This record gives sequence, C-alpha cells and structure tokens, in this order.
Amino acid sequence: MRNQPKNWIAVFVAGVLLTAVVLSTMSCTRTTAAANLPHPPDVEIAIVEQKDIPIAREWIGTLDGMVNAVIKAQVTGYLLTQNYSEGSFIRKGQLLFEIDPRPFQATVDQATGQLAQTNAQLAQAKAALVQAQAQLSSAVANQRKAQMDEDRYTPLALQQAITQQDLDNAKQSNESLKAQVDAAKAQVETAKAQIEAAHAGVTAAAAAVETAKVNLGFTRLASPIDGIAGAASTQVGNLVGPSGNAVTTVSTLDPIKANFTVSEQEYLSLTRDEATLNRLQLELVLSDGSVHPQKGRFSFADRQVNASTGAIQLTGLFPNPGNKLRPGQYGKVRAAIGVRSKIGGSEVLLR
Repeated sequence: MRNQPKNWIAVFVAGVLLTAVVLSTMSCTRTTAAANLPHPPDVEIAIVEQKDIPIAREWIGTLDGMVNAVIKAQVTGYLLTQNYSEGSFIRKGQLLFEIDPRPFQATVDQATGQLAQTNAQLAQAKAALVQAQAQLSSAVANQRKAQMDEDRYTPLALQQAITQQDLDNAKQSNESLKAQVDAAKAQVETAKAQIEAAHAGVTAAAAAVETAKVNLGFTRLASPIDGIAGAASTQVGNLVGPSGNAVTTVSTLDPIKANFTVSEQEYLSLTRDEATLNRLQLELVLSDGSVHPQKGRFSFADRQVNASTGAIQLTGLFPNPGNKLRPGQYGKVRAAIGVRSKIGGSEVLLR
C-alpha cells in the first residue's frame, strides 16, 4: 500500500508530458498550414475614363530597294578584275568590274584606220571633181570657139568666100567639141557621185569608230547610282556577255520601300478622301518584333487591282539611315487609319 502514491505520481507526470507533446504537435501543424496558405493577390486600382481609341491596321510587307540597278555585261569577254567590296557602299560612276579590253582596243584601232582610209578616198574624189570641172570648162571654151567658127563660116560659104569643105570641117569640129562637153559633164557628175560615196564611207567608218569606242567603254562596268553593291554572281576569269546573268546589283536603300497589299474594299475606304493615304504615318514592325525607329509615309498605289486576289499593292517609304534594312526583309506595316470616338463608339477615318 505504501507504493500507491508513487505510482500515482508517475502516472500524473506521464499524462502531463503526453499532453505537452500533443499540444506542441498541434501548434506546429497549425503553423505549417498557415505558412502554406497563398498570399492574397495584389489588386490595382485604375480610374475609368472615356477617350478616343485609334483604329490601327497591320499589313504584311516586303522591303525593296528604292532603285535596284542590275549590272550586266554589254559585251562578251573575260572578267579581268573585280574592283569593289561586296556589300559596301558604292558611289555613282565607281568601277565595279573590268572586262579584258585588248580585243576591243584592237577593234577601235582598226576602225580608226578605216576612217582615215575613207577620208583619203573622199579627198581623192574631191580632187577628181576639181579636175573634171576644169576639163568641162576647157571643153566648153573649145566648143564655144568651134561654134563661133561655124557661125562665121556659114555666111562666108554662101558667099563662096570659103570652100564648102572649110564649113564642113568647122561643123564637124563643133559637134566633136559638143561631145567632149557632154563627156566632161558626165565626168563631173561621176566625181560628185564618188564624193557622195566617199562621204557615206566616212560616215560609216566614223560610226564604226564610235561603236568600237562604246564597246571599249563597256569593258568597264561602273555603277549608275549611289547604293549598296550586292554579292558578285561571277568571278574573275569567267566569260561574261549580254546573254548571261547579271554580275551584281546595286540598290539605293535610303529611303527603302515597303510593299504591302490591302483588299479592294479597304483601299476604297482609304481613298474616299484623297488626303487620307498621304496623311498616314506608317510604322514598320520587323520580324523580331522590334519597331523601326523611323516613321514612314505612303508613296504610291499600284496601277491595278489583282483580279485573282482582289487586292492592290501599296508602297510606303521609310528612312533607312545606315542602310540597316535590306531588300527581301519581311515586316508588318502598321498605321492608324482613324479613331473610335468616345461618344457613341462611332468610327471616324483619319482626315
């Protein structure tokens, strides 16, 4: 019986410890559950107001050079040199390629010699004309003297102051000299014809010289514009000619064109007021999502609507400092064509 109090105390202590453990466990569970609860969402407060909303449109566009000069060989020959760096900025008149000029220089020299020969023939024809004219003058003078003799002998023969034989000789001499005059006139005409032929020969020879010089000039392929030169499509040593492909292309890129198509209905809507298209401010959204920093403007509309698609091509111009934009790139052309009024929600086109 003496051990009962001690057993009671042990049981009491064990109960207290068990209660403490249970309470501690419940407290931890509640703390963990509270920690796992989501935070309340942040709520932003915005002021509601009425305002005009711009009506924007986007069209898929393709970039192209303002001017694309296709450089082709005008004469057949072997490329001797390439005188530019591909992708570099080229000035108007700058030499791009050179074709071997030696055959064309030989043609120029030959044509120049032919021209000198025809000029000599012309000089000879002119000298022959002078000689023929002198012979004609002499023949005319002799014939006039013979005519005077015949006229003088005729009355004398009637008076029998001279013999009939003298009169007949005078007449025969006069007729002979008339024939000589006609022959001299023919020689003059022949000499004139030879001069005309020589003139024609000189003209043809001079044209041949000019043609040869032009062909010689075509051996130097220069840029007709300022712009960016593309990659060379051929190499030094290759045979090029008019029937071959272009050797390169030079493009003017500032400003650069953006070609895009709109439907016929949208085109009619935009052109109800002639000033609408010209007042549009265009934005160019590039393929990576960035916006070109320079605003563009409308340039022109194509002359016709595509009958198969019912769309028409429009062209906008964008400043392109540094020539960063290049032909062939795709992008979105975006423009605000009007506003949705805050009153009544009506749409008003840009004016």
